[in-house]
Formats: sequence, structure tokens, C-alpha cells
Amino acid sequence: MPPARPVPDLQVRRAADRFVTTAEGRRTHHAFSFGPHYDPANLGFGPLLVANDDTVLPGHGYPEHPHSDVEIVTWVLAGGLRHEDSRGHGGLVVPGTAQRLSAGDGVRHTETCDAGASSEVRFVQMWLRPDEPGGTPTYAVHDAGDALATGEFVPVAGVGTAAPLGTRGAVLHVARPAPGARLRLPDAPAVHVHVATGDVDLEGAGRLGEGDTVRWRGAGGAELRAIGGNAEVLVWALP
Repeated sequence: MPPARPVPDLQVRRAADRFVTTAEGRRTHHAFSFGPHYDPANLGFGPLLVANDDTVLPGHGYPEHPHSDVEIVTWVLAGGLRHEDSRGHGGLVVPGTAQRLSAGDGVRHTETCDAGASSEVRFVQMWLRPDEPGGTPTYAVHDAGDALATGEFVPVAGVGTAAPLGTRGAVLHVARPAPGARLRLPDAPAVHVHVATGDVDLEGAGRLGEGDTVRWRGAGGAELRAIGGNAEVLVWALP
């Protein structure tokens, strides 16, 4: 008889319980404490400090603002996000491409939806604590569009990708599973699961809908099943 599987440390947080910030032309749902939204019991999960689900209308966005000592990973779900920073990096980030900005000892940037865009942009932006403070800010993108067509989990930021991180052991995986498809979560000491779109069933957590998240230590490759179509799932494998 196989040994009993250890009981994982699991927490499900529902979309409706997230903090929400609204401003002209944009709306943000926060998975963790952010800005004026403070909860001492919800400051992050391991090195993951921020997971913001943003919607920005054409002609709006975030004017120039500073960052330092943080790894910023942006994943666009729909539309296009215009990035420009004080180090001369810039471009339009679209679905299927992960953007990583290592802020190092300081960088300023803007994030906007072009005024002439045909639709709003929706993206998830995630911040991680780097292993070492300071250093020169760097920028990278990783195009995972072709690999995502497999429906499997694809590493899009972190070791083994074109967007490595200054947080050792952290890797962002993304999947767009077909209806009914069954996938295994990456096996890591901790995982953070974010259902960006659609509905899934996750072993140990049950049914999850758009915006729901799971924080899980000891997941051990739990099974995820897509329910219906349009599912997109973001999973951080964390040290």
C-alpha cells in the first residue's frame, strides 16, 4: 500500500474578497495588501508580494512612477500594455509574452493603454522580493505564445526562460488548458495559483473561478482540471 500523501497547508482566497482600487480609466483587484489596503495577515506569500489584476481603458494607465529592489513580472490577458522606462526600455506587451523589470537600485516607468487602442488592456502584475538589493535595473521579455498552444503549463519567467529573475527558485508557469484537460501543478515547496480566466477544479481546493487564488505549501504536483473553455491559469512555483 503506498504511503499516505501528506496533508498540504492550503488556503483558498476568493475573487470577491480581494481589495479593489478604482481610479480614472482603471480598476485593480489586489490579492495582497497594497497601498491604502492594509491587512497585516495578508502581506504576501513567500517572496511574492503583489498580484494585481488590472483593467485599463484606452488613453489611461499609470503615469511615471519609481520602483526599487523589486522584481516586476507582467502578464497581459487581453489588449496591449505600453511600457516605457527611464533606462530606455519600452514596447507593447501583448498576450503570450511575459515582461520582467528588475528595478535594482531604482528605475522609473509608465504603463498605459494606447489612446488609439481598440479595446482596454487587462493584465496581471506580480512583484517579488529579490535575493539581493541594489544593482543595475534590467529588462527582459519572454515570448511563450507557441508553447502555450500545447495547453500544458509553460514556464514564462524565471530560470530556463528569456526573463530570468533575481529571486532564486521562483518560476511563473502559465497554462491555457483545453476543456476537460488535466494538468499537474509544478512540484515546488510552495505554489501560488491564480485563475485568471475561466473555471477549474483543483485537487484539494475544489472548484475555482475567475480571480480565485490558492496559496499552497506542500502541493506535491496536485491535479488541476479545466471546466469548460477559456481557462487561463498562472502558477508561481516558489522556494
